[in-house]
Amino acid sequence: MDVTMRYRREMDRGLGRDTSPTASVKMLPTFVRSTPDGTEHGDFLALDLGGTNFRVLLVRVSANGKQKVEMENQIYAIPEDLRRGSGSGLFDHIAECLATFLDKLGIKDKKLPLGFTFSFPCQQTKLDESILVSWTKGFKASGVEGKDVVGMLRTAIKKRGDFDIDIVAVINDTVGTMMTCGYDDHHCEIGLIVGTGTNACYMEEMRNLETVEGDEGRMCVNMEWGAFGDDGKLDDLRTPFDVEIDLGSLNPGKQLFEKMISGLYMGELVRLILVKMAKEELVFQGKTTPELLTMGHFQTSFVSAIENEKNNEGLLNAEQVLQGLGLSPSAEDCVTTQRVCQIVSTRAAHLCAATLAAVLRQIRDNKAAERLRTTVGVDGSVYKNHPQFARRLQKMVRRLVPDCDVRFLRSEDGSGKGAAMVTAVAYRLAKQHTERQHVLDTLRLSSAQLLEVKRRMNTEMNRGLDRNTHTNATVKMLPTFVRATPNGTERGDFLALDLGGTNFRVLLVRVRSGKRRSVEMHNKIYAIPQDIMQGTGDELFDHIVHCIADFLEYMGMKGASLPLGFTFSFPCQQNKLDQGILLKWTKGFKATGCEGQDVVNLLKDAIHRHEEFDLDVVAVVNDTVGTMMTCGYEDSHCEVGLIVGTGTNACYMEEMENVELVEGDDGRMCVNMEWGAFGDHGELDDFCTPFDHAVDERSANPGRQRFEKMISGMYLGEIVRNVLLDFTTRGLLFRGRLSERLKTRGIFETKFLSQIESDRLALRQVRSILQHLGLTSSTCDDSILVKEVCAVVSRRAAQLCGAGLAAVVDKIRLNRRLEQLRVTVGVDGTLYKLHPHFSTIMRETLRELAPQCEVTLVQSEDGSGKGAALITAVACRLRDGAK
Repeated sequence: MDVTMRYRREMDRGLGRDTSPTASVKMLPTFVRSTPDGTEHGDFLALDLGGTNFRVLLVRVSANGKQKVEMENQIYAIPEDLRRGSGSGLFDHIAECLATFLDKLGIKDKKLPLGFTFSFPCQQTKLDESILVSWTKGFKASGVEGKDVVGMLRTAIKKRGDFDIDIVAVINDTVGTMMTCGYDDHHCEIGLIVGTGTNACYMEEMRNLETVEGDEGRMCVNMEWGAFGDDGKLDDLRTPFDVEIDLGSLNPGKQLFEKMISGLYMGELVRLILVKMAKEELVFQGKTTPELLTMGHFQTSFVSAIENEKNNEGLLNAEQVLQGLGLSPSAEDCVTTQRVCQIVSTRAAHLCAATLAAVLRQIRDNKAAERLRTTVGVDGSVYKNHPQFARRLQKMVRRLVPDCDVRFLRSEDGSGKGAAMVTAVAYRLAKQHTERQHVLDTLRLSSAQLLEVKRRMNTEMNRGLDRNTHTNATVKMLPTFVRATPNGTERGDFLALDLGGTNFRVLLVRVRSGKRRSVEMHNKIYAIPQDIMQGTGDELFDHIVHCIADFLEYMGMKGASLPLGFTFSFPCQQNKLDQGILLKWTKGFKATGCEGQDVVNLLKDAIHRHEEFDLDVVAVVNDTVGTMMTCGYEDSHCEVGLIVGTGTNACYMEEMENVELVEGDDGRMCVNMEWGAFGDHGELDDFCTPFDHAVDERSANPGRQRFEKMISGMYLGEIVRNVLLDFTTRGLLFRGRLSERLKTRGIFETKFLSQIESDRLALRQVRSILQHLGLTSSTCDDSILVKEVCAVVSRRAAQLCGAGLAAVVDKIRLNRRLEQLRVTVGVDGTLYKLHPHFSTIMRETLRELAPQCEVTLVQSEDGSGKGAALITAVACRLRDGAK
């Protein structure tokens, strides 16, 4: 457990930007960002170099319904003189063997992708570049350390000129092992090698990997754990035998952990212990032989043979081995030798388990999981050939991390297949990325397109204002009869109703003027059930009146008669301030008998039916106008109102001379644009995607509110769901598995967009949102993609909103014949307020499309209900003034 803690600290040092240069455990990024998902296919070459032999492989991967891998391979030797000669000579030899292999298979004319397993400590900056840090395992070829081995291989191939290949990836054998096993078991996220050398790799969260830019997703980290202890951290655990082995090695002071574990040194450790015991006359009657005294003569394979527990075979093997070293062992000597082998190999297995436990804890903590289920892909001669090593390692791992369910999967095909798998995954990811970007590009808008949206909006605004074209205009530019913003002298008690979504509010607003001018509010929120939203008009307005009566009683004002402002956030035709003829329901409302009727009369009729109280309805306003008035009370420059919530709309103070629907040319009047319907006559068809059409067709009002359906909170989640559905059908997401939940309309609420796009949210939290939505098979890569889709859809919404607003502020500037306009926009709505990036993107777009306007965006903190009360207060002030 102590070794586990020490190793965990070393891992943290290797991951940290400031501490990694001096860390003994290097935690090298491999730029392998994904494990196989079973859909990979194609022909791939692989080179596997990591010992005295190397392999060339042709790997055929097919995914036609069932995963299948076919391999052909050839092993080539690397003579001692090449291992210690020049680097160019070594790579020329590799290129020659590769050419021979391609010739033999008759594929020299094909340019195939190649994965290169290069099992030495390397520094990588990308997947197809690997700079050798230092040779290990007896290699000493000159002129390679500090160089890119991919570049050296490419040079050697180019020099020959008789074939060409596409080197896609260079990986470590440990990564190859993880990827090989990952093809058969998708839970595999750790690779472990215990052979000639030892090392491990695992999938780390990018946010922890400070040495690489970006914090989304995961990346495989090659730990190079053989160097653990090189800074003295294991000195108290190292024995005189470990010290002696190190001093006699090719690389004294380096790879100290490896020298306590791996196959290159295990037999040598046993030999040194036996020599010491013989010298102290504890074995062999105190005799030694030249063979026993010669370094390297007690091979690790002897340790495996001696520990064989079948029918005393181990002791017979011990006798044979010792006799082969010129000794005449007694039965007791054989038992002692077997015991020494057991102690050395058990220590190796337990040290390996201790460091592996640290890795498992790191992964478990990264996932914030109570229990971790994972698979370790394992390779290496010691793990595979030693009769007890695997069992001892697994048993100790389970003791050290009882909260992890770990499966150990032996890699049967070596790391060469893994290199092909990394290449296959890289090819799959590149192909899928291209396909996904092609789809997402349809949702991305260029500056020129946004400028065109602004121009078309301006055209529709002018058509809406013009008496002759108003009827056919999509942007209705409705006069509101609100002619002034507050001046600060308003006072009195006012009631306000705010109806515009699934909830509505009743407010009592106390306005005080003078030096201590203030607005004090009391309000209560009431729900509107779905059956009432879509029932009859009488039922809807009876429900509203019932709620007003409840509020007055709650405030202790039963039977009071107060001036009332009614925020009614649906398209209305107004001929005066206290009249609102509903043109059409939006936002899911369908109450019958209301369209074409004056909503003030509908409210008054319901009040009379109840006969509990009477109210003086002074003003009907849109929520957008209410928002403008609320902000206008604090900022006299506020002349535009904008809502981006369940729906979207805007209003602004237009010159009366341009409002042709109302008599008179003096002063200004607030115009309710009803811009959600922009595009209803096809003005946005060239910007609409199949996803927009799908959302529109399945909505409550097909063909209407097209601009709103590209922007507002009611629809963005549904656009995202349709994109995810398309990606999954194409096999680009969720491994192509279509869940019933993903086919369900409305599951992807817009609030999830805001949560998923939050910069503070780790990908595992994104995954938990997806799992909450029933998308249980989502991977880390899926989470990244879902986040990207959300970002593209919400970015387009913010840009379209910015383009519309640019048309509005530029119109005000041109109306007033100004070079520069300074104006404030009052904004409300859940999407604007809660989405982490919407307001920033909208502001950037506005700045780009209306450079001559200095626009301040102010959030309306008190909702449009307060605005309705202020409009009522202004109207009462003007009415009283007229008297």
